[in-house]
Amino acid sequence: MADDRVAAVERALTILEAFAEGAGELSLAELAARTGFYKSTILRLIASLERFGYILRTPAGRYRLGPSLARLGVLYRDERNLEPILRPALRRLRDDSGETASFYVGSGLTRTCLYRENSVRELRHHLEEGARLPLALGAAGKVLRAYADEADETLRRVRRDGYALSLGERDPNIAAVAVPLLDGTGRLLGALCLSGLAAQFTLGHQRRCRDLLLEAAAALQNTV
Repeated sequence: MADDRVAAVERALTILEAFAEGAGELSLAELAARTGFYKSTILRLIASLERFGYILRTPAGRYRLGPSLARLGVLYRDERNLEPILRPALRRLRDDSGETASFYVGSGLTRTCLYRENSVRELRHHLEEGARLPLALGAAGKVLRAYADEADETLRRVRRDGYALSLGERDPNIAAVAVPLLDGTGRLLGALCLSGLAAQFTLGHQRRCRDLLLEAAAALQNTV
């Protein structure tokens, strides 16, 4: 409920989210620009985040994410215990398609790249594991939203067809195909995705990627 929200906690989380696009380090001015907060507010919040190891201050006076986040990430991965199963599947998808294979999970208004095997092509779509992207854009985002019961005809079609396609939605040079990964009870675990340069995603290649993903998701369903 809205009344249960704690403003200071949300502001602190907003500061952490400022790093979501993969920025390794940010200055105080950059944090202010990304969050819309006064610098004095950011400094007060960072003091607490530093104390608990969620943000570190570099010798140059910039800020980067701290080791506590990595520790929580490891605990999250261990709890789900999906990596030993998904990592080989992503490698096969990468090798069979030539594209970058990823597994995304949803979180609020964003999606997180939990596991990823980057294409070996010299020109490719490269993104680090742990990167957070907008949920509203991209094939994987469509899949995650479709299974969150959002009342939208486009998303209903995604759920009916069993896959989603994006061509230049988040980045004009990137295309992707994604399918849902369900467990044995039909519960959504996340989205499997193949992504690459839009120029390479001809209609035939789109269908090839879709079929590879659907085959992988079906094979994984009773093992995750």
